[in-house]
Amino acid sequence: MNILLLGSGGREHAFARKIKTSLKVDQLFIAHGNVGTKNYGINVALNPFNFDEIKRFVIANNIKMVIAGSEETLVKGIHDYFINDKELRNIVVIGPEKKAAMLEGSKDFAKSFMNRHNIPTAKHKTIYPESLQNGLEFLKSLTPPYVIKADGLAAGKGVLICKTFEEAESELSQILLHSKFGDAGCKVVIEEFLKGIELSVFVITDGVSYKILPTAKDYKRIGEGDTGLNTGGMGAISPVSFANEAFLEKVEKKIIIPTIKGLVDDQISYKGFIFIGLMNVNGEPYVIEYNVRMGDPESEVVIPRIKSDIVELFEGIANSNLKDKTIEIDERFAATIMLVSSGYPEEYKKGKEISGLNNVKDCIVYHAGTIDSENNTAILTNGGRVLAVTAFGETLKEALDTAYCNVDKISFDGKYYRKDIGKDLLNYYDV
Repeated sequence: MNILLLGSGGREHAFARKIKTSLKVDQLFIAHGNVGTKNYGINVALNPFNFDEIKRFVIANNIKMVIAGSEETLVKGIHDYFINDKELRNIVVIGPEKKAAMLEGSKDFAKSFMNRHNIPTAKHKTIYPESLQNGLEFLKSLTPPYVIKADGLAAGKGVLICKTFEEAESELSQILLHSKFGDAGCKVVIEEFLKGIELSVFVITDGVSYKILPTAKDYKRIGEGDTGLNTGGMGAISPVSFANEAFLEKVEKKIIIPTIKGLVDDQISYKGFIFIGLMNVNGEPYVIEYNVRMGDPESEVVIPRIKSDIVELFEGIANSNLKDKTIEIDERFAATIMLVSSGYPEEYKKGKEISGLNNVKDCIVYHAGTIDSENNTAILTNGGRVLAVTAFGETLKEALDTAYCNVDKISFDGKYYRKDIGKDLLNYYDV
């Protein structure tokens, strides 16, 4: 079959590389892709948010499956667009419909869903501009630090951890009254700060049955020691040490099963990935957030560990027989180090020439923000997050050592990366 993959980051490069190994694929198109994805398919200059344009391309190229990489495409309703079009309704779309995508598109929607279905999460309150004073009173009932989340999509940067009441008060004012996050901040969710260790659990579902994918832990802050501004992600490791069998049994019983059942009870159709951001608090799992697609850079450690045919799993989602499919997982550790442009996640420059890609060994380099030069003689930076270097190892230390060794072989002006990815977990393992 012919497949269209929507997106242009490291996540989509990881998907493209995996999809291309399937014997079920005739041609893979990526819209609009990057320098890395063109090695596995044909990059096409489509706007992933222009559904009419996508329709014309899908029909002209006999596309049978569309995979939505980003949350924004799903929140804007691409799945609904296909369902409601008589020429497209028989084409498979991997990714939930618009109502289901609100699990990520609205923090308030997600919290209401969790409350309704008794899914453990932090104490919280939704605040609007006119109820700012109520928000301040709720803050006073909590112990600092405080968590403030813009309700809508904010490119992974809409979550703030405020150390003092005064800082939280200022941020609430900036978001609600001065549009710090634009429309994404028209309302805000204030949360109790949960003290524990974060991890990500990934599930694929056909709406009734599900399969659990490898766990991962990513590192959001720009600075070492988890300091500085939030980013889209500076690195990731998989599997996660403290996510042992006993803990994952709790996750499945208290979170995954109630989530799937809740979607059914609420008559919300869901076909695709559920990314559950968790906090392990003294051995008990709490949901921090839902995402309705795979994470980035988590994809760069999770997808390479899936040994099964991913397109066959996608068919299981589409045909509602996922329960009959099996998933085989590579037992080795995977570690990803993200190389970013100087200044990211704030202002940064593009167009810096990348060298050393031909020197890497025993690793996978996923392209996130890259572009070919005009004469196709060089690869240039074209984003804040530029490359993700992923390596395997029999131990976490081996995976990290190999990844960092290859990171040092790649150069571009202003290259920055965290040197402590995964280091906090080394003591959990036999290294």
